[in-house]
Amino acid sequence: MINKPKQPAPLDFGHPPETILCWKRLAREALSLSSTTPFYLLSAQPIAEKISKLDESFIAAGFKSEIKNLKSPIGFRHFLSFKTQPVAPLLRWWQGQGRSIEVVSEFELRAALAEDFEPEKILVNGPAKHHWLPKFELINLSVNFDSPAELTALLPLAKKFNWRCGIRILTCEEFDPEAPQFPTQFGFASDEAVVALKKLLRAKTRVETVHFHLRSNISSVATYERAVVEVAAICRAAKFSPRHLDIGGGIPVQHILTRGGKVYDGEFGLRSFAKMLRQSAKLFPNLCEVWLENGRFVSGGSGVLVLKILDVKERRGLRQLICDGGRTMNALHSLWEQHALIPLTEHSDTEVLTAVCGPTCMAFDQLARIPLPRSLKAGDHVLWLDAGAYHLSWETRFSHGHTAVWWHDETGLRLARTGQSFENWWSHWV
Repeated sequence: MINKPKQPAPLDFGHPPETILCWKRLAREALSLSSTTPFYLLSAQPIAEKISKLDESFIAAGFKSEIKNLKSPIGFRHFLSFKTQPVAPLLRWWQGQGRSIEVVSEFELRAALAEDFEPEKILVNGPAKHHWLPKFELINLSVNFDSPAELTALLPLAKKFNWRCGIRILTCEEFDPEAPQFPTQFGFASDEAVVALKKLLRAKTRVETVHFHLRSNISSVATYERAVVEVAAICRAAKFSPRHLDIGGGIPVQHILTRGGKVYDGEFGLRSFAKMLRQSAKLFPNLCEVWLENGRFVSGGSGVLVLKILDVKERRGLRQLICDGGRTMNALHSLWEQHALIPLTEHSDTEVLTAVCGPTCMAFDQLARIPLPRSLKAGDHVLWLDAGAYHLSWETRFSHGHTAVWWHDETGLRLARTGQSFENWWSHWV
């Protein structure tokens, strides 16, 4: 159960002061180089910090890191969830560390190959990939099959190209978050999974992996544990002992609230999570690695959305800031999440209830309705934090073009994508 927040500061939602100062410094630097807003500001540093926290927890639990040569029979491996933040500089930064990547579409696979990821570093997930994956003749690719039809269609290619095969299992812990009485559309049901594993074993393929992915923001370690136990039972029924246990993603984000004001990560501990997985490894006698595909937890805090106030209105006791970006184009998550929203410059005057709105002609286009300083005016900038996960994936061009993207890493700050011009916005029509 998700608990109540621990009384976060009114605007920063518990972000450390140094984090906010860092984002403000980078935003000012980007604005000094180009006055065009809105833009996404992305940084590799928060991603590195999240990976480091996961590494520390797993190593403390007795796992062997994929990077550090530690003496342990079981390791763990991070896969970059491409769909979460589809940004070329991020892929290059990640690839430079020798890490692996997870893709779920033809375009994502093509991009990974274009950025020099070797096939043995690429994991292909997602449904209905038998309609596009045959276009690629890649040796030693990792592929998790999603359905009986997909398995039948791709099995000859798996044998021909020596794919490292696995199946995705629909556990009882996976369901549609909006309608929990129904399952999601992904993976094999338990009885199908047993049949599929036996089929792969009879075909003498390189079948090595079982995979599940529950959903985003899992609030309890016990949920993962029940899923692992269920997957182990399926493996026993199929007389299959996997080398890799792919648990997908789902570790809950920090510093973000539900629309009802509750935190997502209140009961989830990384140390207890890693310890549970290390103990559960005993259920899989030949296990060599646990695979992690955390997207939102890893990259959610790696970006901010920088907006400029264009107009100010006041009516019926509500102050309204009309900005050049908002929910419709840039931050669909604001429909169900509350993120910290802070002015770029300090304001010490009285706070009043304020709606922060985007520029589109939709009442839906409202980023937040929170107390903000009355002195905020047209021309001022505000930062919407934790905009690093799925925001670019779900970005729209509603009456406007795509925004600019700034990227920051060890080499400094640079413009990674220019704002979309009218010519580019309109010229794709034939």
